[in-house]
Amino acid sequence: QVQLVESGGGLVQPGGSLRLSCAASVSGFSLTTMGWYRQAPGKERELVAHAFRYGSSKYGDSVKGRFTISRDNPKNTVYLQMNSLKPEDTAVYYCYVRQSEDDYWGQGTQVTVSS
Repeated sequence: QVQLVESGGGLVQPGGSLRLSCAASVSGFSLTTMGWYRQAPGKERELVAHAFRYGSSKYGDSVKGRFTISRDNPKNTVYLQMNSLKPEDTAVYYCYVRQSEDDYWGQGTQVTVSS
């Protein structure tokens, strides 16, 4: 069982920045994928970004060029740097990791973009 602890959500004005962090209870080297999803009210959960174990990454179309994902395997942590935030980025952001064939989710952290 993998435990995930998220931090960094909050309220930010449009155009602002936030950084989310997610620490896993197991070695980052054992996690093939670390990433983030989000879910806005009334919408389905969608991919924000994945960071794969050996350095590649993948982004959802709506965040490309604005968000950057990174992972620190020795610290078992994945980060999401969010810049140029828009009101439509408002959602609960969930940390996600994959270990072998198993998927694990964090409890979610609220990000609200509003003036």
